[in-house]
Amino acid sequence: MARTLLGCVLALLLLPALPAHAQLGVLTGAASNNAAPSRNEPVTFSADQVQYDQQNNLVIAAGHVEAWQNGHILRADKVVFDRNTGTVAATGHVVLMEPDGEVMFADYAELSQDMKEGVLRDFRALLAQNGKLAANGARRTAGEINELSRVVYSACNVCKKNPNRPPLWQITASSGVQDMQHKRDEYYNATLQMFGLPVFWFPYISTPDPSVKRASGLLIPSIGNSSTLGAFFAQPYYWVLDDQSDVTLTPVLTTRAGAEMEADYRRRFNDGYFEFNGSAAYFIDHPIDGVPPTTQDSIQGTAALKGQFDYNDTWRWGFDINRASSSEFVTQYHFGNGLDLNPNLLTSDIYAEGFGEGAYARLDSQFYQGLTSVIVDSELPVVLPRFQYAYFGQPDALGGRFSLYTNDFNVYRLDGTNTQRAAVTMNWERPFVGALGDLWKIALNLDAASYNASHFNEQPNFGTHDDIDDARALPQVAVDFRWPFMRNSGAWGTQIIEPHLQLVVGPQTGAGQDDKYPNEDSLDLEFTDMNLFGFNRFNGIDRLDGGIRLNAALQGTWYLGGTTFDGFIGQAYRTNKDSLFPQYTGLHDEVSDIVTHVYFAPTKWFDMMWRARFNHNTFNTEMTDATASIGVPKFRLAGGYLYTAYDPYTLFDTAPPPTPATDPSFFQPRDEISLSATSNWGQYRFDAFARRDLTLNQMVAVGADAIYENECLILDLKYYRAYTSIDGENGETVLLFLITFKTVGQFGYRAI
Repeated sequence: MARTLLGCVLALLLLPALPAHAQLGVLTGAASNNAAPSRNEPVTFSADQVQYDQQNNLVIAAGHVEAWQNGHILRADKVVFDRNTGTVAATGHVVLMEPDGEVMFADYAELSQDMKEGVLRDFRALLAQNGKLAANGARRTAGEINELSRVVYSACNVCKKNPNRPPLWQITASSGVQDMQHKRDEYYNATLQMFGLPVFWFPYISTPDPSVKRASGLLIPSIGNSSTLGAFFAQPYYWVLDDQSDVTLTPVLTTRAGAEMEADYRRRFNDGYFEFNGSAAYFIDHPIDGVPPTTQDSIQGTAALKGQFDYNDTWRWGFDINRASSSEFVTQYHFGNGLDLNPNLLTSDIYAEGFGEGAYARLDSQFYQGLTSVIVDSELPVVLPRFQYAYFGQPDALGGRFSLYTNDFNVYRLDGTNTQRAAVTMNWERPFVGALGDLWKIALNLDAASYNASHFNEQPNFGTHDDIDDARALPQVAVDFRWPFMRNSGAWGTQIIEPHLQLVVGPQTGAGQDDKYPNEDSLDLEFTDMNLFGFNRFNGIDRLDGGIRLNAALQGTWYLGGTTFDGFIGQAYRTNKDSLFPQYTGLHDEVSDIVTHVYFAPTKWFDMMWRARFNHNTFNTEMTDATASIGVPKFRLAGGYLYTAYDPYTLFDTAPPPTPATDPSFFQPRDEISLSATSNWGQYRFDAFARRDLTLNQMVAVGADAIYENECLILDLKYYRAYTSIDGENGETVLLFLITFKTVGQFGYRAI
């Protein structure tokens, strides 16, 4: 692009000599409005003096020489054109500015052959993304290649107080090439320097120009050490296929597990995108902590496909498929999965979904693959298919709103219950405001479902029958009452006290649901203040909460300046016991457990939330979930405490309901404490966390992430330690170090 401007300058200097006092000149030529920039386009220039040396046939422009055309600008103290040789010489503060923002500097430039050939002395350039390039000299060839000698490149800013101080990092090379046609920069006999000290030597480096967003070539390699792989070296190659697609190929060499190949393919379409990630290796199963191998040596791998496409303005479809040849292969090569050392499950999904005004529809299929020996693939469900539809209407003539939701599915298991269900939930709500500020709401609700199931006597239902074919419907009505009282106490702030009552009336459901209907969406329940009110406290509708019951709560809020205090206490009452709820849930008796929460935020730099459930007979703590944080964005600490009287992770190992005799591990409390810290101080960021199991008196996991970033460099140090044992491994430790040289690439080291 520089040659276009200099060609215009050449045409300008071919004019007859101008008087010495000329200050501004314009060269005009015939050109259409749509024509590309050329030497015939209008050129505007200015100079303090323009002279013509007839004896030597020279045209001389001196003093603040500036010429511009179509965004190209040339500046110099003096420009001399030799009409005998066709050579242009610019001296003194030579500056070339391009429309794309690139700026080139030189103390002296001598150009010929329509400015396609030439040499520049003390060459410097400002590139895209803060890139800076300097060389003792540059030779221009065909207007496309700049050959550089004694090159220095960096994206770091120069120290304003001491410009001679070396930048944070720079690449020095004995020679280099700027390929302006293909937008690549090459360096020979190159050294990476940090603070002026040599760190790495490379015989050859090829990088795309900083203005290029996508360019084929080798990426910065990564090295590391793993307990399963030994020392490893990964060298990615990025290949741009066209404007819409690219692929990254990464061969990985290891000292213990041989070689592995990874491939990432991406493509964009007008209506969506497609991505593929795959890996393959000759898998060698090594013993772990003395445990013999369980998998025969063979070629294994992983595959992940993801895509999403728009059908029209309302509908779209997509897929997210993830599979692995074995869990052992993923465990051995998990160094490529970030800090997610042991993903327990691979989830795959194929879907179509539509969006309408107040409506949403989705048809999908899901299947899973376990990645630990604890998860048995034959017991995992295959959802083929599932249909969901939700509708929320506008206010009707009575002032109420109607909503509808259906969730229909076919669940298949090789080992376990197979379930087909068609279900619908309909709801109508009408709010009222009383004369005294009291708030009322009447709600009508209907839950209906039909079931067909086989192997009902197997997991996860453990029923007494093999096959089930049944249907049911539960209509309910609720009257909701709230009466907020507010007082403005001036200096003492504003207080709000709000009693809340809800009466729900419906047929009694009670016992027998476990032996009549499959359970796919209501497998777990935690009774808290969050689900005290409502028609059903289960997560889904495979288990329904019926009967006559009253939910009551009292909430108080106090706003005092910048201080906020919010408290809540509530309880549920029913006309008879409901054995549908196990004893440990706190909903089994006529009177439920007490649920409460307290939120306290006296200042912007401190807040806490405490949520709990107490036994209604003994007032013993059944559940506690407390969090608190203190600090400012520059440094903040957060802590958490979690306690439940039972461990939900072991709920479905045996036929429900569990008892201390059949499943004592379920009644072992879960008791954990956590602590985290975050800091964001200018160019520095820091995160750390720790979790400890107080029941087992051992750590669960610890981790930290420290990042430094400025205009040219990112340093990232991650540490993660898991103390839990999965598939025979006694915990995992990861140390990951990444250094990113902006505009050049990233280098990483990882130890596992």
